[in-house]
Amino acid sequence: MYTLVRPILTEKSLDLAKTLNKYTFEVKKDAGKFEIKKAIEKKYSVKVINVRIINTLGKKVRFSARRIEGRRKNTKKAIVTLDKKDKIDIFEVK
Repeated sequence: MYTLVRPILTEKSLDLAKTLNKYTFEVKKDAGKFEIKKAIEKKYSVKVINVRIINTLGKKVRFSARRIEGRRKNTKKAIVTLDKKDKIDIFEVK
């Protein structure tokens, strides 16, 4: 149930949603494709055709004036392809 963290609403993801019917979500690191598919189908009442997963490494950052280096958190994204007749309202641009 809690495999979805948040939808990713960037210019690129909104363009994917509009043209190719693909929606992008940030998901938990231990979530698999089948779990992601079930969670999206349950939450948004749509039919999922395909799920693609991307693991992204956290970006290097520097803190304060002492130049302490660290990293942002690693994330996992899922790009979900829906059936042509289904849409998710969050990704609609007005």
